[in-house]
Amino acid sequence: MGEAVEMRAALVRLRRSTGLTVAFGGLTHEAGQLRIAELHGTSTSALRGLGISSGHGLGGKSIAMARPCAVTDYHEARHISHEYDAAVAAEGLRSVLAVPVVVRRRVRGVLYGALRSALPIGERAFDAAVAAARDVERALVVRDEVRRLLAAAHGAAGVAEAREEIRAAHGELRALAPRIVDAELREEVLAVCGRLAGTARPVDAPAPQPVTLAPREVDVLRCVAAGSTNAATAKLLGLRPETVKGYLRSAMRRLGTHTRLEAVVAARHAGLLP
Repeated sequence: MGEAVEMRAALVRLRRSTGLTVAFGGLTHEAGQLRIAELHGTSTSALRGLGISSGHGLGGKSIAMARPCAVTDYHEARHISHEYDAAVAAEGLRSVLAVPVVVRRRVRGVLYGALRSALPIGERAFDAAVAAARDVERALVVRDEVRRLLAAAHGAAGVAEAREEIRAAHGELRALAPRIVDAELREEVLAVCGRLAGTARPVDAPAPQPVTLAPREVDVLRCVAAGSTNAATAKLLGLRPETVKGYLRSAMRRLGTHTRLEAVVAARHAGLLP
């Protein structure tokens, strides 16, 4: 479900930023198999649910080659097969671009952009389609990593090594969150950070205390927990060293602590850090 949201958002951004008439796509669910599930700007339902096989049609060629492919006139194109001509004709598409979503060398989906005229798709639209596919790729990478870490945590609850791995992942996700443009995905990543923080707490640890820190205060404490100096933390977070000191002092005051180490320990007990 979450992956479909990312695909849908990418297609909406693609169409709005390029002027392409239609955008559609889907994710693979079996080896080399893709089903078109998300449509934007279509006038019929001819493409919905269409199963695309590797090597077949423009999208299938993109899957097989793991790179973008385009045709100026779909029906006259000679370097693709034509199993899907009926659906494409029903929607009135002529010029079509297909860009694969590749995660760790595996094609996980395809984004399409199309025009109802036999006109070349310009470089700007091509670049935007590639960028949209990369957005979906990054979202899938984050989701895959979160699933893996949560599975590892549940399978090795209470193991120190698992908690350290979760702490490292928590830091990476916290650092990634501010760079995520999509607000819904950003909030979801931050929510996962909260789940990871709770998962990494030892089973016999006391219940978290009701303490609230600002997001940047949490980010600073995360860096402190990893052994970063104020200067290194400032560089990592894009802040001034004086600003880092201010966040640290504020966090210590809220947590009722007097040293950096005490603040990290208190934040972990409060469930704010893993």
